Amino acid sequence: MRTTQINAAEKARIVQTAPGSLEFSGSWTVCHLGAVIRELDQLLDLPITQLNLDGKKIVNIDSITVWILQSRLQKLRAKGAQIDMLDWPGEYQLLVDNLPSKSQPPLHQHLKSGMLETLGKDSFTICTNGFSLLSFIGETTLSLLAVLRQSNRARVRSVLHNVQISGVNALPIVGVTSFLLGIVVAYQGADQLRHYGANIFVVELVGYAMLREFAPLITAIIVAGRSGSAYAAQIGTMLVTEEVDALKTIGIKPINLLVLPKLIALMLALPLLTLFADVLGVLGGMWMANNKLQVAPHEFLARFGTEIPLKTLFIGLGKSWVFAIVIVLISCYQGFRTKSNADSVGQQTTRSVVQSIFIVIVLDAGFSIVFNLLDL
Repeated sequence: MRTTQINAAEKARIVQTAPGSLEFSGSWTVCHLGAVIRELDQLLDLPITQLNLDGKKIVNIDSITVWILQSRLQKLRAKGAQIDMLDWPGEYQLLVDNLPSKSQPPLHQHLKSGMLETLGKDSFTICTNGFSLLSFIGETTLSLLAVLRQSNRARVRSVLHNVQISGVNALPIVGVTSFLLGIVVAYQGADQLRHYGANIFVVELVGYAMLREFAPLITAIIVAGRSGSAYAAQIGTMLVTEEVDALKTIGIKPINLLVLPKLIALMLALPLLTLFADVLGVLGGMWMANNKLQVAPHEFLARFGTEIPLKTLFIGLGKSWVFAIVIVLISCYQGFRTKSNADSVGQQTTRSVVQSIFIVIVLDAGFSIVFNLLDL
């Protein structure tokens, strides 16, 4: 740019010296353009096949003005007009020469992906996440086996702390939910059973429904939303604050400290919570059976002891044990996938809850099919 002082009153001007010839004069900068742009647009709107732009009287010009001229002249070139730049000052000729002869595509074009490309990307992402999850499960399994071989490496206090948080503190909500669920199951079957005079069969309805399905499933869903989200948020926050990196620096494996105590604790706590839910659910069903079907509590308990086999209880407890492993692994895995920002903590926490609940429901359906095939 020219370093000489420019008179503020000397604005940009255009003079049409002949048809198809324009003479530019004055200071062609953003501050001095004013109405000359509208005048230029009017002149360029005329039918033009040959245009000569004389710039010998230009006092000053800047890159923004060059860009404005570029946008106007590109439209003329697109219509087939021939444009010649005459007698432009040498120090500005580089800017003028950089005007392209035709419109250039933008540097970054956001092209819409096709269906096949989108399918490929999604498939690749799913496979990558699947292998990453398998790697995490394998590493956790090896660490658990190492702890089982050397029991002195187990973090007993951390395990007991997680048992209190995930198990003992969850008793009220699990108990209330199971009690109400037992009432609902008995109430929904009451009308049909009373219609056929089969009031006493409410015992089998409540017993099988609660012990085999509802108690393990509802307990796992509550724990996944309550404790699973806490696991993912805790690990994610530690990643953001670089505490996990600090653990690696001092030689502590994050899985040994952050995953194994939670895994062992929930494998102990969730079956016990399921057993607690079984008791409360049966009590809720017994209370409703007494009020709606006139089945006395002693009759309910007597038939429950004779008609509900013990394997029904063990099936529910075994399912809850598997659910505990799934909840911890999914929640901790999503926690370790947190990026280095606070927003990612919330996203991974949400994903941990959604994926845990989804997989628990899918596994429960799979267990039902397998047990039916095995006649259990």
